[in-house]
Amino acid sequence: MQGFEFNTVARLINGSGSALELATQCRRLGIDRPMLVTDPGLMAIGLVQPVLSALAEEDFAPVVFDQVREDPPEATVLAAAELGRARQVDGVIAVGGGSSMDVAKVVAVLLGGDQALSEIYGVGMVNGSRLSLILVPTTAGTGSEVTPVAVITTGETTKAGVSSPVLLPDVAVLDASLTLGLPPVVTAMTGVDAMVHAIEAYTSRHQKNLISDHLARQALDLLARNIRTAVHDGQNLEARENMLLGACLAGQAFANAPVAAVHALAYPLGGHYHIPHGLSNSLVLPSVLEFNAPAASDLYAELAELVIGEPVPGSAQDKTRALIQAMRKLIEDVALPATLQQAGVDESALDMLAQDAMLQQRLLVNNPREVTYDDALAIYKAAFWASHE
Repeated sequence: MQGFEFNTVARLINGSGSALELATQCRRLGIDRPMLVTDPGLMAIGLVQPVLSALAEEDFAPVVFDQVREDPPEATVLAAAELGRARQVDGVIAVGGGSSMDVAKVVAVLLGGDQALSEIYGVGMVNGSRLSLILVPTTAGTGSEVTPVAVITTGETTKAGVSSPVLLPDVAVLDASLTLGLPPVVTAMTGVDAMVHAIEAYTSRHQKNLISDHLARQALDLLARNIRTAVHDGQNLEARENMLLGACLAGQAFANAPVAAVHALAYPLGGHYHIPHGLSNSLVLPSVLEFNAPAASDLYAELAELVIGEPVPGSAQDKTRALIQAMRKLIEDVALPATLQQAGVDESALDMLAQDAMLQQRLLVNNPREVTYDDALAIYKAAFWASHE
């Protein structure tokens, strides 16, 4: 067996209602003046208020930064950091989706060290410490609560990542009751996103290991068995709990065995068309699976019965075809667009998208099959029409 390194969150708390006990974690970490990072949508629907009330009952008065939006720009990060610095906060809590958690991670680093934002982009560029950090996801998708990565929008169509074990939080809190209000389309997009994390971690060319494999398989099993129920019966707490845990396990898997071509081809769709990340992944997933099949059929075959829910007969190639068809059917069942055309992408933009995808070499190197520009263009064309059985 190849040697490997595995990093994850120091403390993981799983249980409905656990977000109402953040005061205990603050005391354990020595946080007296926390900042709570969230988005205006969650504030508007009152989802964050019970958390704030529970903290207030324990004599905590968090500084609230609630201006995070999807694909957060640098200005949002810097505004949050400025507020935290002015109010002399000594810990950061995120209650929200991947964007809020990513902002909280970077703010904790900026307030806990002396590096500028521009100095920490890339892999392993954080050279200081951070403030204490607690992450509470409200979507079952990104797994950001257990990953050492934050993605920030740096321009009109560009993003940059901060990747460092320093970004792993002190505590991740999985409280599925916070996800009960997720609309069906958000549940679907984030759920497929988590499934992509598991699939790509399991087939990653680099750093794939025994622990990440077990996490990816368990995650895929939980997600595939529960995503339809969570989408169509959003108040089903058991399904929500299984989705949230599945997304977390998938996050732990891909935090250590990194994602590949699906994400590389999804990012330009988000950058140019502002398509939500989970939907971007969903749109290119089947076509990437078909492209990878010649190199990854043995691994895809091992995942097929997890997605389908029963043993799949035939050769590895047969099982791979069954997996691809099952993912297409799942995407249809949760009512997501099946093609780039349906998602509003212009066919004339495919060349530009392929060029941009080739800039994601940090992801493409993990793909089980090498991807050239011509390959990327062919995958986008297949995803545009999706004219196959």
